[in-house]
Amino acid sequence: MTQDHDHGHGSGCAHQQGGTQDRGRHQGGAHGHGGAGGHAHGDSHGHTHMDFGQMLPLLVQEAELFMPAYVQAADWLREQRPDPGLIVDAGSGPGVISGLFAEKFPGARIVAVDGAEPLLEEARARAGRLGFADRFSTIEAELSEGIGDLEYPADLLWASRSLHHVGDQRAALTGFVRSLAPGGTLALLEGGLPTRFLPRDTGIGRPGLEARIDAVHDEWFTRMRTELPGSVAETEDWPALLEAVGLRHTATRTFLLDLPAPVSDEARAFAVTALTRRREGLAEGLDAEDLATLDRLLDPADKASAHHRSDVFVLTAMTVYVGVKPE
Repeated sequence: MTQDHDHGHGSGCAHQQGGTQDRGRHQGGAHGHGGAGGHAHGDSHGHTHMDFGQMLPLLVQEAELFMPAYVQAADWLREQRPDPGLIVDAGSGPGVISGLFAEKFPGARIVAVDGAEPLLEEARARAGRLGFADRFSTIEAELSEGIGDLEYPADLLWASRSLHHVGDQRAALTGFVRSLAPGGTLALLEGGLPTRFLPRDTGIGRPGLEARIDAVHDEWFTRMRTELPGSVAETEDWPALLEAVGLRHTATRTFLLDLPAPVSDEARAFAVTALTRRREGLAEGLDAEDLATLDRLLDPADKASAHHRSDVFVLTAMTVYVGVKPE
């Protein structure tokens, strides 16, 4: 979803979690709209305070459903950075993408960094279930304050829709660069396109419902950004920002997630969850007719609802910007 995955929690301190093997890094995401590898946000909220611990089921649901696009992104990054020793997932959320990196880079240590301890707890449990706990560790840290104490600099730092939850994005990027090894790679997932689930004309209410929801979400997102602590207005020219903090912008690529109708039960459940969160979070910005349409689309007893209709799909695009630290 445009859910990006969002962050902005934590104690403000940075400490490493895990056993004696936890010598690596932490990663963070995601949002979020993540997470999916990051965190889910905006379209899921009409307010600017988010409890990512409570959002854990949605974050996992989204990241797992969006996995085909993340796999493409990881394969692309592996072509550019084939053998990193340490990978940091900054704004990792529940660690779904950390697990993907552990699979794609079997020789790397993985560090998940996030400000929400409940999400890091899930990330550690996931690492145990998937069998890479011996090369996985976590750091609880707010990205606005850096990514905590790494044992050694990161060769690859992944930040998925987590940066936009930091008031001063340029300062956070500067912190990311400090944590990179010379020649290290920063992969920043921001922007792309909003996730769509329905045709323009659903046969209920006025056509163009999701476009109007997106417009309300954009207003919410702007408000969210301005209300963040230490908020600094920044043009969202990510390549220019990478260059401004001392990296060499080397590549940009957009990855498509296309789950056409008829969708799986998992994709349908995600669509219902996402539309429900939009209904709840953005209600103040939508008119009565659109709210009534959403109510029908979310009513399990209505045959025209997203629970039953055959034209539900999941379509989105995620853009990754890559910068390399000079040797």
